[in-house]
Amino acid sequence: MKFMKLGSKPDVFQAEGKTVRYVSSDLATDVIINVGEVKFYLHKDLKIIGRCIDSIASKTSVNPVNITWSYTYNRKLAEPDKIVEDGVKFPLKFESVPKDWWVEDICELEIDLYKRVMIAVKSKGRMDGSVIGEALKTYAVRWLPDSVDALVSDVHAWRNTSLVETIVCLLPSDKGVGCSCSFLLKLLKVAILVGAGESSREDLMNRISMKLHEASVTDLLIPSRSPQITTYDVELVQCIVNRFLMHEKSNWDMDVVGKNEKGADNFVLGHGSLLSVAKLIDGYLAEIARDQNLTLSSFLDLAHTIPQSARLIHDGLYKAIDIYLKEHPNLTKVERKKICGLMDVKKLSMDASMHAAQNERLPLRVVVQVRASANVRSINNNPRDASRSTTNTDEECEKTAAESCRTLKKQMSQMRIKEEEFQKNGKLAKKNSKNGRSGIQLLPSRSRRIFDKLWVVGKGHGDNKSSESSGSSQSPTSMAPGDTKSSGSSSRHRRHSIS
Repeated sequence: MKFMKLGSKPDVFQAEGKTVRYVSSDLATDVIINVGEVKFYLHKDLKIIGRCIDSIASKTSVNPVNITWSYTYNRKLAEPDKIVEDGVKFPLKFESVPKDWWVEDICELEIDLYKRVMIAVKSKGRMDGSVIGEALKTYAVRWLPDSVDALVSDVHAWRNTSLVETIVCLLPSDKGVGCSCSFLLKLLKVAILVGAGESSREDLMNRISMKLHEASVTDLLIPSRSPQITTYDVELVQCIVNRFLMHEKSNWDMDVVGKNEKGADNFVLGHGSLLSVAKLIDGYLAEIARDQNLTLSSFLDLAHTIPQSARLIHDGLYKAIDIYLKEHPNLTKVERKKICGLMDVKKLSMDASMHAAQNERLPLRVVVQVRASANVRSINNNPRDASRSTTNTDEECEKTAAESCRTLKKQMSQMRIKEEEFQKNGKLAKKNSKNGRSGIQLLPSRSRRIFDKLWVVGKGHGDNKSSESSGSSQSPTSMAPGDTKSSGSSSRHRRHSIS
């Protein structure tokens, strides 16, 4: 200002003919702006850039009703021109102008000017966080390349890093609104790829953790970086889940509610986001389970991160476990039991239970538990069929089998005594065979089936008995057609001996 002439006004343009406008000053011209046929000679003290930025920020906060909006390629009219039968063309019917009408216009600015404009817009305090988020998303889509190679290329690496860090610092101050979780996760992927600063990544992770229930499995598939050997960054996802749970615990004491059965309904109503995250993580586990480099400990740690009370149904978890067992066939018996210990068979749907009951990859004890649980539910749903069931749990299965075995041994011992008595009395082998057969028929149906198998096995070891004894060991179903006469003869002998 000290170079100005006395009595001059720096902000007043003076004319030179009809086509030139200038400001009276001893400073050299820095900028020439053409407006139609008129040239404006300007210089920097005028602060032309700052004034333009302030003007843009003021216009963005104008009531949209007062805006005449020009539609761009991304914004189309709701209805095309209508032509009536008499050839009269009606004017266009415009939609109401949205609050983010200015978003695409400022996307043409380079990153430094864009940052200054957005700071000015936010400083006005009259713009919704959702509109700010939409503006940042539109700018990121406009300038960030789609391919990974272009993102990390040496030519644009610095620009992409600066762009990501700038967008992160411009995010709305209210972390719960503004940008969708999907956009934040994409931004985090880019930040990791281009090597953005740690503060930017931490800010994104905190924002994502507050909106994790809105994410999808695809959003969480963040590529891992060296020295990690897995396909996706599982540790990063687990860190985000832990932060999400910290936010949840601050709102509700999950441990108390999880132990109180009466609070189950309230838990579902008050923890809809937690239930959504549990389903999300089970789907994520199923996706990463195909990775040959994923260790069992990483799978277990992420699965254990979700509280048991948040999994109302274990179908998703069972699917993830089944995929992991299929893709990692070399697991030991202890490891298979450990991963299956994540699952509660009582929380499987009927379809999942039917699949698990025939799944050879599961440990035998788990299969027994699945079948027993499905059997109990079947009885509860159909009380009339309760008499047809013989077991409820795997413990009862074992107990019933032991009792049947003891009964079978007792009956076999009695039959052996009878057989020896017949041999001492010199009875015919056919009579012994008939009595042995009648003894078998006295057994219960289930015990008889087991007895038939054991009887055949017993014959395989071979007893040093007479041919008559060997003949009496045949099962009822192994009788030859020619034995009919012998059978009748044996029957007559038995009736004579009883009389």
